[in-house]
Amino acid sequence: MRYTGPKVKLSRKLGIALTPKAQKYMERKPYPPGQHGPEKRRAKLSDYGRQLLEKQRLRFQYAIHERQLRRYYEESSRMAGNTADNLIQLLERRLDTLVLRAGFARTIYAARQYVRHGHIEVNGKKVDIPSYRVNVGDVIRVREKSRRIPDIQESLRQLVQPPPYVEVSKADFSARLLYIPPREEIPVICEVPMVVEFYSR
Repeated sequence: MRYTGPKVKLSRKLGIALTPKAQKYMERKPYPPGQHGPEKRRAKLSDYGRQLLEKQRLRFQYAIHERQLRRYYEESSRMAGNTADNLIQLLERRLDTLVLRAGFARTIYAARQYVRHGHIEVNGKKVDIPSYRVNVGDVIRVREKSRRIPDIQESLRQLVQPPPYVEVSKADFSARLLYIPPREEIPVICEVPMVVEFYSR
């Protein structure tokens, strides 16, 4: 089941800001949620606990189900090369992720909703599947009738610098995936090798 609870509380638990609102709260309260959050001494995490935390961090930054993440791991393990790099690259090629990176949405949750509601097209065709895999050279564009949505306009105005592997044109609300990014260019806070260790146990 997909998480639908408070994003700020989840962000403080994971130690990463999942939304701009969570970022503001975490600056004021840089400790875990709960009545004893500031004072409680936290036990040192076991290896398994650390792997589980990193897996949860990765899953919630992409807002996907546990079974989806496991399928991505299984696919990445069958590919040539480093499994951790393959995993993060597969996740980064999701349509909802690239809608976020292109600045059309402020959060992964909003990006997913825009795709689901049919506001996004790929290479001129409407795509409403958030997990749709984007290929190098594909053009993602906000549909003509959806460009008047205030949240999309505001999000694009606030975009300072997209990742180097995404070319954005604010004039026509479009973006293009230039290449499959290496791990160091992907703005995700996670020790991905520990996620691989978790699933390979």
